[in-house]
Amino acid sequence: MSGIQKLLRPRSVAVVGASADPAKTSGRPVAYLQKHGFDGRIYPVNPKASEIGGLRCYPDIRSLPEAPDVAIVLLSAQRTQQAIAELAAMGTGAAIVLASGYSETGDVGARRQRELCEAAGGMRILGPNTIGLVNLTDRITLSASGALEVDELTSGAVGLVSQSGGILGALLSRAAARGIGFSKLISTSNEVDLDLADFVDALVDDPATRVIALYVESIRNPRTFRAAARKAAAAGKPIVAFKVGRSASGAQAAASHTGALAGADAMYDALFDETGIIRAQTFADLLDIPAALAGDRKLGGNRVAVLTSTGGAGTLVADSLGVAGFELPAPDAATGAALRALQTGDHAALDRNPIDVTLAGLQPDLLRNAIRIVLESDQYDALVVIAGSSAVAQPELMAGALRDSLTPDGKPVLAYISPHAPRAAEVLSRYGVPAFAAPESVGAALSAMRRVQGGKLSGVRAVRPVRDGTPAHAASPATVEPHKALDEAQAKALFAQFGIPGVREIIVNADADADADADADAEAEAEAEAEATRAARALGPRVVLKLLSRDITHKSDVGGVAVNVAPEDIAQRLRQMRIDVRQHTGKPPQAYLVQEMVTGAAEVIVGLHHDPLGTAILLGMGGVVAELVRDTTLLLLPDDGAALTAQDVEAALRRLKTWPLLDGYRGRPTCDVPALVQAVLAFARMASTLQGQLLEAEINPLFVKPTGQGVCAADGVVVMKD
Repeated sequence: MSGIQKLLRPRSVAVVGASADPAKTSGRPVAYLQKHGFDGRIYPVNPKASEIGGLRCYPDIRSLPEAPDVAIVLLSAQRTQQAIAELAAMGTGAAIVLASGYSETGDVGARRQRELCEAAGGMRILGPNTIGLVNLTDRITLSASGALEVDELTSGAVGLVSQSGGILGALLSRAAARGIGFSKLISTSNEVDLDLADFVDALVDDPATRVIALYVESIRNPRTFRAAARKAAAAGKPIVAFKVGRSASGAQAAASHTGALAGADAMYDALFDETGIIRAQTFADLLDIPAALAGDRKLGGNRVAVLTSTGGAGTLVADSLGVAGFELPAPDAATGAALRALQTGDHAALDRNPIDVTLAGLQPDLLRNAIRIVLESDQYDALVVIAGSSAVAQPELMAGALRDSLTPDGKPVLAYISPHAPRAAEVLSRYGVPAFAAPESVGAALSAMRRVQGGKLSGVRAVRPVRDGTPAHAASPATVEPHKALDEAQAKALFAQFGIPGVREIIVNADADADADADADAEAEAEAEAEATRAARALGPRVVLKLLSRDITHKSDVGGVAVNVAPEDIAQRLRQMRIDVRQHTGKPPQAYLVQEMVTGAAEVIVGLHHDPLGTAILLGMGGVVAELVRDTTLLLLPDDGAALTAQDVEAALRRLKTWPLLDGYRGRPTCDVPALVQAVLAFARMASTLQGQLLEAEINPLFVKPTGQGVCAADGVVVMKD
């Protein structure tokens, strides 16, 4: 068995630093192992006790009768290193280090953590600063969490990996109270050795785990994490992740807009989207969504029936489902007639959805029949039943009716419990009906089911080998200067080498010199004006005049951009630009660009963003308002030898709120989206080809013309790494 296999399913456990007092943290692991039914061998280690919990206690590690599969180390950080070295020397499979005082405390702790890793050698380490792990499938509690004080722990199909020990305990206790079962719960914490990716990989191979839930603070090894997530997707095991720290500021803008638009949290969105991970938007979702996905029921469509006897709660759930994009059609004639036949007297809202069945006296037979009628109707793909105030006093009534109405492979059935009735939620969960305390959770759970069962678990691509040779349109890295920013014209020339056309433009050299005498200065200015006028006549009837500089990339901030200029006005406009730029920068322009004026095109920004998680392409609404509008999405570049596909790019574009502007919004011409997609793919090829050299790159705006007319880069930024 490997170290991680021994960690998850040990047959022998040493508890180093165990206390005879079960009220102490160091006394809990032995007590919990015994309480919850571990049937393997337990070896307490404590030189001051002869027995703990009725078990022989060993004075030191060297006295143990065998090398344990796992050791729980409950010593201080200062004493832990020696214990780890001794455990590793005797062949222990894995150790769980609960002590704090490592990398979370600063430089001294980080050095101590490195020493811990060195002491372990080939022995696997969980932690340090961890609360341990719990294998509920096999009743193995390798933890000191107080959440294990409960008398009964429900095993289930959800495996949890948390980078916080406290969160592990919080979710375990909440799940136990609601009747939701876990297969494994693991706290990775400082991750000196084993991390999120290791346990995702292990849980994919665990037959007891159907769904994987993650509490994420940061992903330390993006490459291995992406590989493990792809493995889970390929195995059909959905991952639900809650990423804490969404408000943390991302990278700041440097030369381009992209840094300001692509924050760190947006990169996690891109990573989760690329690997098919469902992101939990609230902490409650981290429990609710996996509980819904753990069942065997498949969502076959988008039509949901809401069965209620309380109008207000029905409206809350209907609103949640509507926001999530579900349809709530009214009952068809046959379904409505069958429901009406169940009741006498007035029928409340049986011709609409939510279906208010009133159910006088909440008779169980009436409730069962109403559920059966809706589940048998071809009008609906799923059923949400609302438990009203009776759930407080009669928690079994609704749960029993649902249990008796379910078939093993039928439609999904969920419950929203309107009053505070935790017992009703627990009973429903034990009967296989996901139950929620918030109406929004119903929409989130069904949305996750729709994504998973609609074949959108992942955008996982088949790994394609990189072809030998240089990609088409690729520039040799030697053709660019790897030590400074390129000016706009040079940047667009680089883009063109990869197949991204630019606008027609002409460079006008000013030959200006801040120290030149007045006559020489006037002569240079007159020559530039004449050259600009000739360029404008060649490119007109209207043109754009720009400052051309390696050092100033945000040209409009210094008065360095003029649009919609007529050829006869360009000399005067150039003179004014020279004054404005000199006032802002203290230097006169050295060169200008005269560009054709492109009209009737959409403006898109395409940028390159580097992050510890990987490299991404940013797409969004472009132009000078890019940072104001902030309608962007990130497309993570593959790290597995594959390439982006046209489908990847178009799917990312469709995520933009401003996608309709490219798709013929309100009678506008449809833009040349295929040409835009190819330009983005070319930009990605450039990023891959110049990997390691390209610090920043951005096209803003990239003009997208009407269908069949292509795209052209109107402005560009490139900064090469020194």
